[in-house]
This record gives sequence, structure tokens and C-alpha cells, in this order.
Amino acid sequence: MSKFDWSTLRALAMFGMVATVAGVAVVPTQVAMAQSAVVRGLPDFTDLVDQVGPSVVNIRTREKASERLGANGMDEEMLEFFRRFGVPIPNMPRQQRPQRPQQDEEPQPRGVGSGFILTADGFVMTNAHVVDGADEVIVTLTDKREYKARIVGADKRTDVAVVKIEATGLPAVKVGDVTRLKVGEWVMAIGSPFGLENSVTAGIVSAKARDTGDYLPFIQTDVAINPGNSGGPLINMRGEVVGINSQIYSRSGGFMGISFAIPMDEAIRVSEQLRSSGRVTRGRIGVQIGNVTKDVAESIGLGKAQGALVTGVESGSPADKAGVEAGDIITRFDGKPIEKVADLPRLVGNTKPGTKSAITVFRRGSARDLSITVAEIEPDKPVASKPAEREEKPKASAAAQQLGLSVLELTDAQKKDLKLKGGVAVASATDAAARAGLREGDVILSVANTEIAGLKEFEAVVSKADKSKPLSVLYRRGEWTQYAVIRPLR
Repeated sequence: MSKFDWSTLRALAMFGMVATVAGVAVVPTQVAMAQSAVVRGLPDFTDLVDQVGPSVVNIRTREKASERLGANGMDEEMLEFFRRFGVPIPNMPRQQRPQRPQQDEEPQPRGVGSGFILTADGFVMTNAHVVDGADEVIVTLTDKREYKARIVGADKRTDVAVVKIEATGLPAVKVGDVTRLKVGEWVMAIGSPFGLENSVTAGIVSAKARDTGDYLPFIQTDVAINPGNSGGPLINMRGEVVGINSQIYSRSGGFMGISFAIPMDEAIRVSEQLRSSGRVTRGRIGVQIGNVTKDVAESIGLGKAQGALVTGVESGSPADKAGVEAGDIITRFDGKPIEKVADLPRLVGNTKPGTKSAITVFRRGSARDLSITVAEIEPDKPVASKPAEREEKPKASAAAQQLGLSVLELTDAQKKDLKLKGGVAVASATDAAARAGLREGDVILSVANTEIAGLKEFEAVVSKADKSKPLSVLYRRGEWTQYAVIRPLR
């Protein structure tokens, strides 16, 4: 040790900061870590409660008693509790209740939720499931003033609702920037769990962009949320509302450490449409989509698992008119990358109907750009598929047998019925093909990124394929198109 080091130790020893063990100087951990990060104290939420608390409201709903009985005679409020929080509905016998004329029924208590004041002139935001089916909505402020509220609009897809009370000068919340929210950041919730008004809980952001719905990248937290908290605000340490508490993951019906909030930027977008027109319009392009797995991405030359696999294209839809085909992988929409399948419906849904947009698809080994005009979303239509006819014996060459496949040529009638230009029908799938998920009745459209017009092309491609490597197969089952990767035994 240098002279400088010894003098330093002697100086420290004068203050009792150095001990000796067997004649060797030992510097305590406090000194050795003097330049490490300072330990942060736990946050104090009292100022936030004072700041945001007056903006949080209790919401009670009422409906006709004759309308409150659901399956098995169970109260609709209890059924909603089971549905929202993942608890199996018990097989209880139907309760015998006296029947009275509907006109004699008075609105009865239905449920309790939370909400928060969005604007000073009386617009209040909550969850759609809080006010769904209510004949009366009663909003109670923290100063105990009560108002009958009018439902402005509710959107079940995002679970966002806006109600209006006739009041002015109300304490509105401050809306935060969700893009600044970080995983690990402290957040707080205020609401009415189990009807207990103005209850405060806190925790941290556990994850962002959690995919639990078509249109919402949920904020996951460990903030204690229970029935009655629904519709209440999720608040950051700057006193800004960053989300609406909406759901929990539970096997018991109570809080188990995982809760989900609707991001405030998504909620504001929905609320603006509800306030202007009472409904939400969303874009659609008319495709069914699925995940792109790592195996599929590698086998078709896409590289990494990204984008949305088009498993079906609705006839006459914007996608059909734009030239999108089943088996395409949509990798960009309006210049924005599609990292995962859930990104596409959000981007398309947030696009105004009538907008002309650009999409990029990956098709048979290369990317191509298409132009598409977004339409307005409409209810899904059930599609019935017809069984394929079989008028010939299955074809199974030596190459196809190695894959475990026997196939049939499609007739012109079948192609017309299925709206296909080509392909071969799977008569049987065993061994490697069966392990890949193929089965009788599937229609193979391409093999190894090569389009299959019929048996001749199928045999040519399969015979040339390297049987020691995974082989990508694009196939159609009913109305849906997807990929399979046939792997050789090792």
C-alpha cells in the first residue's frame, strides 16, 4: 500500500471508521461504497391524494328489478362480478322470486364503481361495464353532493364510457403523457372498492403495452384493485391521470397482485368521439390475422418474428380490393412497423374511415407496398365453409410420403367455391406433416415460398426440397389461412 493510502487509513481511523483484523486494515462497507447511488426513500402520496382526490367520484347505478335476473336466477350484478374477474359461475339452482308487473318495478341498486371528472363542466369518465344496462346513474362527489348523470356514450371494445352531470366549476383531473410512463414507476389509484369510497392504494407499473384486448395495450400494475375500483384513475407521481383502472387477473375474484389500466391516450381518443357523436367509429380493412412464429419467420425468409399473418381476406373488402392475399404478412401500416399481431388492429382501428393508407406485405420471399382505403368497422359475419369434394384417389409420391402427405388435385368447382386460383387438398397427413399440424381437408397453397397451382407444381417443389431442413407450408383450413413448418426427424 502506498504512503498516501496509509495516511488515508490513519485519517479514517481517527474517526473510528477503520478496524483491524489480524493486523490488516479493513474499511467498512459504508466507506467502500461512499460513491454508490444514494438509497431513495419511499414516496409520500399525501399531497397527491389532496390534489387528485376531489376529482374522483363514486358511481352508483340502478335498473329495473325485473331486468336484474340473469342465468340460473342469479343477480346480474353478481354475474358481472364473476365475468369481469375470471371466477367460474357456480351451478346454483334458479331462485324462486315473486313476479310483479314490470310497470310496478322501481329502479333498484345494481352496482358500484368509480370515475373521475374529466372537465370542469361535468363530463365524467368511467368504464363502460360500470354503466352498462343502467336505468339510472348517480354520481357522488367527495363533498357528498349527488347528481343524476346522463350516459353520453359507452364503448365496449375499449371499456370506456363518458357520463354528464349538470354542474360547473368542478375539479377536473390533469391528463398525463402515457409515453413518459416507465416500468417500475410508482403509481396510485383512488376508487370505491366494494363500495368503500375514497380508498387509496399504490404500487408500481409492472409492464406496459400488455396485450389483453384487440384495441388496448393495457398498463399492468401491482396496485390493489378490487370490484368497485373499476373506472377510477391511475395516477403518476406528478398528479396526472395516466390510465383508467379496468380489470384484474384473479382466480378468486379478489386482488392477486396483477391489475390492468386503460392507457389514458387511448381513453381520451375514445372519449372525444363519444362526446362529439355518442359513438366510436373505427377503421377496418377486412382481414383475419394471426401470429408470426419464429419458426415460420425463419423458414420463409422474413428473418425475425414480426408482423401480422393474413389468415383470411374478406371478399370485396378494402384488403381484397388492394390485392392483399391470404398468407401475406403485413409488416407496416401507414409507415408504422407492425412488431406484433396486436399492433395492426390498433393502428387500423384508430384510422378514420375513408383514409387512403399504405401497407407493406411480405409475400413469397419479398416485400411489396400496396395502397388501401380504410373502411368503417362493422359486426363480424359468420362464414360457413362447405366440405370439399373428392373424386379421385390421393396422390402420394415418394417425396410427399417422406413428409407424411397424400394430396388431391382441386377441381374447378372446388376452386371456384373456395375462391382459389390453385392449390392441392390434403387427403391424409401423418408423421412429420401431422406433427406440423396439417390434417385431412386442408388446402396447401404454397410450399417453400413457391405458389402451388396443382399437383404437378406440388410434386416439383417437394421433390427439390431439402428434406433435412424445415419446410414452410402455407395452407388454408376452412376460411382461415396459416403457416405450418414441417420438420424432419433428427
